[in-house]
Amino acid sequence: MKKGYLAIVFHAHLPFVRHIESESFLEENWLFEAISETYLPLLRVFHRLERDGIPFKVTFSVSPTLSSMLTDELLQDRYINYLEKLIELGDKEIERTRHQPEFNKLANIYRELNEQNYLDFTGTYKKNILKGFKELEKGGYLELITCAATHCFLPLYQEYPESIEAQLQTAVMSHGRIFCNAPKGIWIPECGYYPDLERHIKANNLHYFFVASHGLLFAEKKPRFGVYAPVNCPNGVSVFARDLASSNAVWSSEEGYPGDFSYREFYRDIGFELPLEYIGPYIHNGTIRINTGYKYYARTGKTEEKRPYIPEIARERVEEHADNFLYNRLKQVEKLSNLMDRPPIIVSPYDAELFGHWWFEGPLWLESLFRKLQEHSDVLIMITPSGYLELYTENQVLVPSFSSWGNKGYAEVWLNGSNDWIYRHAHKAIERMIELARRFPDEKGLKERVLNQAAREILLSQASDWPFIMKAGITVPYAEMRFKEHIHNFTKIYENLCRNTVNTEWLTKVEKKNNIFPDIDYRIFCTNPSSSSLLINSR
Repeated sequence: MKKGYLAIVFHAHLPFVRHIESESFLEENWLFEAISETYLPLLRVFHRLERDGIPFKVTFSVSPTLSSMLTDELLQDRYINYLEKLIELGDKEIERTRHQPEFNKLANIYRELNEQNYLDFTGTYKKNILKGFKELEKGGYLELITCAATHCFLPLYQEYPESIEAQLQTAVMSHGRIFCNAPKGIWIPECGYYPDLERHIKANNLHYFFVASHGLLFAEKKPRFGVYAPVNCPNGVSVFARDLASSNAVWSSEEGYPGDFSYREFYRDIGFELPLEYIGPYIHNGTIRINTGYKYYARTGKTEEKRPYIPEIARERVEEHADNFLYNRLKQVEKLSNLMDRPPIIVSPYDAELFGHWWFEGPLWLESLFRKLQEHSDVLIMITPSGYLELYTENQVLVPSFSSWGNKGYAEVWLNGSNDWIYRHAHKAIERMIELARRFPDEKGLKERVLNQAAREILLSQASDWPFIMKAGITVPYAEMRFKEHIHNFTKIYENLCRNTVNTEWLTKVEKKNNIFPDIDYRIFCTNPSSSSLLINSR
């Protein structure tokens, strides 16, 4: 009998950013960097493990906004252009650093990485990398789950159950359309839970979700096994809680592995350091400095004098940190297994973009860990939440407490003096959307198109990314612009419908720009949550 299980959970998400009005748009680079530095490297790791017969199991949440962008032809083609420029930059960097051996070696590595990304993206995946994730799910290595449609911080919209229902139902339909499979679980954005959310989760045929540690530890009843076994809500939906020890070992940039001085420094990039006359063709509009991925320095320490990055030394630290992580997890399950009536499950959730983008060595660490786990499979094995629930069907029943995994554990990140102004507009728009859905319950043709676009704009305005960016103080004008744009678009539709008019030319333009959720049905905003599963199953 195994002494314990490890559930690695990745949450992959980016806000919907797609600007057809411009040949290139700065914030679209968020997607391109994530593909190059996280998603493709992780796919390569997963396929190497598959090739070598390593029986890993990972839970992977892909937000509907991210999956929509990854399947968008415009963004796919722009990513190819992005790669072509970086490959060209690599050729120039190899020449520029020819008399600097430590930098020249790195320039060659980065150039080869960009070339490999190009070959994988255009050849292996035919521009749609989600094919790789679907194949891994089919092989039993991944369990793909969904997230709220636009990554809305749900607790701040709980007064509008129709809106919660719209977020979840749209997410489930989008996941089914893209992955051809119904998700078994959901990653609720930012682990933002409030009591009664499970009603909507169950109504959409989702069987489990995740909460922050204190969401379970501060529940109405004391969880018998802490965070090391799932609990069931009274309606049967299962809840898994985050293990802080394993999470912080990777999450913390100061105390965790990514902060090691031998690892690559994220913030030293030639895009910010080389003369404009040289780097201009490879940054935004030739004047706005951005990350290029060509980074030549190690973290070194809290000093501006950085040492050159040495991949061989970083690789040694990867092995040491994988050993350390595994050692600590083995000690955990050894202790816990003597205190429980079942093997414990250690749930370790991470933002996927941490691996490769923020922590360059992250994918290699992951591969090393998975290989080392195989050597201890008699004690600790990997599992998915649904796999654990199949083994252990009887769980304690309780209701978690309001919580999130954000700073201080509640809602302060998404509701504070920098962003609180958005909610009076967002809530009013929801009220109006519900009004429209009830007033026009069975429209067809042009009016149905208008109402469907209104629903898209409502969902896009609710993205948790906008208030998060406002709180973080980075690219605030863009976040404010996006929120105002979606509220403006919705308000224009609402006012036009009140006057019984439709601006077809304007509608077509907005549909082409914000083309997310092609199968959306505006009637989700008047759906009775208790019957939503019937609506989904009828499609």
